Amino acid sequence: QVQLVESGGGLVQPGGSLRLSCAASGFTLDYYAIGWFRQAPGKEREGVSCISRNDGSTYYADSVKGRFTISRDNAKNTMYLEMNSLEPEDTAVYYCAAGPYAVVVPRGYDYWGQGTQVTVSS
Repeated sequence: QVQLVESGGGLVQPGGSLRLSCAASGFTLDYYAIGWFRQAPGKEREGVSCISRNDGSTYYADSVKGRFTISRDNAKNTMYLEMNSLEPEDTAVYYCAAGPYAVVVPRGYDYWGQGTQVTVSS
């Protein structure tokens, strides 16, 4: 069974950090580009970051550039999103995804995690 299972979300104060993990099962993550998306209440799902499957090139949305880092550990079949200097505007449900190309549009991905809530508040 193909699955992406996220963990690591929670409540954090502004300026704090979180690391999201996304473990893949039923397929080999190494063969896929991976991405992180987020969706705040009343807003569309937006691309946060992605990383290609071959050369490891990365993309970050302007709103998170310099604060978030995407990575992958193919030996563990897991991807990560390190989030630092968190702001209230980062509050959203975060989703991991895997697909053939490193793009920041949701329709470009075949597999999705269930989402994990990140809340940044004092």
